[in-house]
Amino acid sequence: MKRVILAYSGGLDTSVILRWLMEEKNLEVIAYTADVGQGDEVGEAKRKALDTGAVEAVAEDLTEEFVADFVFPALRASALYEGYYLMGTSLARPVISKGLVRAAEKYGADAIAHGATGKGNDQVRFELSAYALNPDIKVIAPWREWDLKGRADCIRYAEKFGIPIPVTPDKPYSTDANLLHISYEGGVLEDPWVGPPKGMFNMTVDPWEADDVVEEITVGFERGNPVAVNGVPMGPAELLAHLNGVGGRHGIGRVDIVENRFVGMKSRGVYETPGGTILYHAHRAVESLALDREVAHLRDELAPRYAEMVYNGFWFAPEREALQDFMDRIQERVTGEARLKLYKGNVIVEGRRSDESLYDEATVTFEEDDVYDQGDATGFIRLQSLRLRTFAEKRVGAGE
Repeated sequence: MKRVILAYSGGLDTSVILRWLMEEKNLEVIAYTADVGQGDEVGEAKRKALDTGAVEAVAEDLTEEFVADFVFPALRASALYEGYYLMGTSLARPVISKGLVRAAEKYGADAIAHGATGKGNDQVRFELSAYALNPDIKVIAPWREWDLKGRADCIRYAEKFGIPIPVTPDKPYSTDANLLHISYEGGVLEDPWVGPPKGMFNMTVDPWEADDVVEEITVGFERGNPVAVNGVPMGPAELLAHLNGVGGRHGIGRVDIVENRFVGMKSRGVYETPGGTILYHAHRAVESLALDREVAHLRDELAPRYAEMVYNGFWFAPEREALQDFMDRIQERVTGEARLKLYKGNVIVEGRRSDESLYDEATVTFEEDDVYDQGDATGFIRLQSLRLRTFAEKRVGAGE
């Protein structure tokens, strides 16, 4: 190997890895920074990579692709990992891997490298995605082979080569940001009893300190995809960014969980996903009108399985793609609007409407109607209770 594409964030780990690949592997390093909406750090990472010794530094804007082709498909699937996590990190890894493989082909690199540790999920996500896209790609995972044992060793290595260190006593934890969320883990957060430090969150205000004002918004959907806010059409990335701002000022979307990593251990993660949280509730509100009961229940059975596939790194696997076909097929009628009230960390569904609605007010009314014969319920209940009555007779006969 002569040249490697490094997934580079500008943080401590990837900065040390960049130099380590040069010093220990004698490789030319091209630093690849995928812009998935993390903000100013993209430009900073590019400058820092060149200062650290990269032969070239590339920053590619993937925000629109990230939201349209990864975030929105997961939204259409109503995907939550273990009931809470909207998977901001999990969804970003496959689009970054796609960019890495594309860059390797473009720049004639022999391999790609990443900064994920041997304890985490990201090593699996990066590598499974890369192999699914290019089965012959070589992958270098320094955390699985070098003799640096932890962050303290990395700091010493960085000091040796004059690499600036972004981890400070004021922020004793690591973060990962994109347009969908920011994650926080490690450091003081490793104790699941200890609450997040004051001032840690970046996308959201503390809910209890948010303005004492209710804000009402309307989110429009077409075929399961959000397309407008308050009647104003927006593209995918623009819409998500807008809702991040709206949700952030109301303290919406914070989650603090202990999750089960794919590699077998439990991990404490803290996340803030303001726009994604709003979209999740709005989407389900429109679905409640447009989806058939059995279809909705089947989707809800499959959604955790879908989320597990994505969380574990199988975005490009045939089972996820097949399940996505099902999810997208049932979204063809999910068109309409949800009206929401936002207040101090809460998303409250206030109303929903759809031209595809299966809700029939004439049938469900408690007033007189000529649509539904209530007497029909007698036979329905008698048939439904047949097995229960039979079972009860056996139990009574046996003296139970």
